[in-house]
Amino acid sequence: MIFLHGWGGDVRSFLFVAKNLGVSSTLVDFYGFGKTPHPDYPLTVKDYAEGVIETMDAAGIAKADIVGHSFGGRVAIYLAAYYPERVNKLVLVDSAGVKPRRGIKYYFRITLHKILKKFGGGLKGSDDYRALSPVMQATFRNVVNYDETPLLGKISAETAIFWGENDTDTPIYMAKKLNKKIPDSFLFVLTNAGHFSYLDNSGSFLKILSAFIYGNAVDNNNAAHDDT
Repeated sequence: MIFLHGWGGDVRSFLFVAKNLGVSSTLVDFYGFGKTPHPDYPLTVKDYAEGVIETMDAAGIAKADIVGHSFGGRVAIYLAAYYPERVNKLVLVDSAGVKPRRGIKYYFRITLHKILKKFGGGLKGSDDYRALSPVMQATFRNVVNYDETPLLGKISAETAIFWGENDTDTPIYMAKKLNKKIPDSFLFVLTNAGHFSYLDNSGSFLKILSAFIYGNAVDNNNAAHDDT
């Protein structure tokens, strides 16, 4: 099993899960996180996915179950769509990758930003974004602007989708879209959990994930309405 952390995380993000599953696990530090340096040029989701393939090749892993949280889910989706021969089962946890719904306030800010840039200004991003190096900012823009919806129908791996019912970073409508578009997928909504549902409700997450990995997943129609 290979674990792919979210933006800002590292190999420690899934360490608790890996230790409690009882399966052979590999935890990855993405470029720019943990102990893996970022190159001096911007990266794309494709670059991150190819980095995982290189890691698998170096470790002699021909095929694995892939678990991705948030940004790691983006990379996992790309892997499952373009490298199906390397992915056994796919697990998406509060995953990014689906184009978010945008309200009028968002488009107003975009328009205002473009106007201000013409006069040498512009709106500032979040504190986290401004703290990134220029090259990491470019990578971030590449990543968040990549809509993976067209890839979902290409995924042939059996897929478990875990979501926190109170997730505001990647709202529940994204989970439902993933479940609808990925052919062989199961949706598990975890109660009392937010964007880090695998930690917020770790007991239920580990129990259901173990059943899924070991081949005892519930019927898809029931799973979609699960509120464990």
